[in-house]
Amino acid sequence: MNKYLVAAITLALSSNVFADAGHHGHILSQSSDKVASEFDLTHAKVVKNGTSLTFQAEVTGKLGQKRPQSIGKLAGAEVYSYVWPTNLDSEAVGFEKGQGILALAVTSHPDFDDTPKFDENLDGDKANDGNEWHSHWVVLAKDEACGGGLKVKDIPEGMEPALPVTWPGLPIYIDSPGYTPEFVKNSVSVEVPTKDISFQEDFKFDAVTAVLKVNASVHNPLLCVTQVNDIASGDLSLPGKVVARK
Repeated sequence: MNKYLVAAITLALSSNVFADAGHHGHILSQSSDKVASEFDLTHAKVVKNGTSLTFQAEVTGKLGQKRPQSIGKLAGAEVYSYVWPTNLDSEAVGFEKGQGILALAVTSHPDFDDTPKFDENLDGDKANDGNEWHSHWVVLAKDEACGGGLKVKDIPEGMEPALPVTWPGLPIYIDSPGYTPEFVKNSVSVEVPTKDISFQEDFKFDAVTAVLKVNASVHNPLLCVTQVNDIASGDLSLPGKVVARK
């Protein structure tokens, strides 16, 4: 594992971050004064509600207010993200099988738009919504060239792998399914229809807050994890379990 990611995990553990998968399958994490409050995870869960799954994370501060500063171009643009890594196979949402870590992400990035089918700010333009919080499925893979040791997996030039129908056309394993994140005080949640997932009810998950950045050369690796703010479990062990709402 990349030394920078190891350092981030060590910081999380030294800040008394812990997970409790015995709490109805949820992950509990103590707050830390070393992490900005909007990224300081305290709780994460995935709840099955009949025909949908609700992915939820809580932090110590008010969520969704802080966004990356615009730099006016794609190269070097930052992405703020709330992420639920899972042990679901990438094939579960329409990617090629066995490609890496499948994760649901809620992101904001003012310098580019990667949801071409959706008009999140309802202004009639589908190409100017990157700053609005929106959802993605991504496949994460290790890459030592990235500061955080992980990237959204690149699609090599000339390769035409299986991709979801809502793939936004970027040369990376990313999907833009149009699930609208909901922010309530210190909580973010995303409702995902179970029909959209080749779904195994016992999948495991974790929660992470992180910063990603578009490579300055806009080339492989295209989108790197550059900073890990917090890891709910402390060690990316995916201790969370899906629970059914009673």
